[in-house]
Amino acid sequence: MATKLGIYNEALRLIGERSLSSVSENREPRRVLDEVYDQALDYALEQGFWNHAMRSAELSASLTVEPAFGYTYAFEKPSDWIRTAALSAGDTFATPLREYNDETGYFLAHVDPLYIRYVSNDGDYGLDLTRWPETFTKYVATHIAAEICERLTQNASKHEELRRLEKRRLIDARSKDAMNDPVGRLPTGSWVNSRGGFAQKYNRA
Repeated sequence: MATKLGIYNEALRLIGERSLSSVSENREPRRVLDEVYDQALDYALEQGFWNHAMRSAELSASLTVEPAFGYTYAFEKPSDWIRTAALSAGDTFATPLREYNDETGYFLAHVDPLYIRYVSNDGDYGLDLTRWPETFTKYVATHIAAEICERLTQNASKHEELRRLEKRRLIDARSKDAMNDPVGRLPTGSWVNSRGGFAQKYNRA
C-alpha cells in the first residue's frame, strides 16, 4: 500500500539521499519534497486514464452561464476534474458524445444532462494512496525524484537518467493499468463508478 512517506523515501533513494523517518522531519529534502508533491500528483494523474482514479458523474446545465453561440448548454467541470475519459448523453456511456466544446472550466453541448467519466484528484479517488497500484506508485516516486534531483544534488546527468527511468515506469504503469480494462470496451466502466457505488450527481446553479 502506498504512503506519502514511502513515496518520499523512494524518491530520495533514487537520487541517493538519506531516507526520512517521518513526513514532518525537519530536513531540507522533506521541505523540497513538500514543495513539489501536490503538483507532481496532479501531473501524474493527468498522464493516463487510470482505473484507480476514474470517476463518473451526471452534470446538469448551468442556470447562470449560457454559451454565447453554437451550443445550447454550459456545464461546469467538477472541481476534482483532471482529465476527461468520456462524455455521453446516456448514463451507460454506450454512445460517446462527439459534438461538444471544452472551454475555460466548462463543457458546451446540446444535451442536458451530460454524463462524464474522468480522472479525479479527489481524496477518495486519484489521491487515495491506498488504491494505487505498485507500478503507479513507482512512477510517481520517480517523477518526484526527477523534479527534485538537481536542486538537491546539482547532478544534471542524474536528472537525465531519472527522466529516462520515469518514462519507462510510466509506460509500465499504463500497460498494467490497461490490462484491467474490459476487453473491447472504451471508455471503461459505466454509470456505476469505479468504487462500486453510484456516481455523484452535480447540480450546478
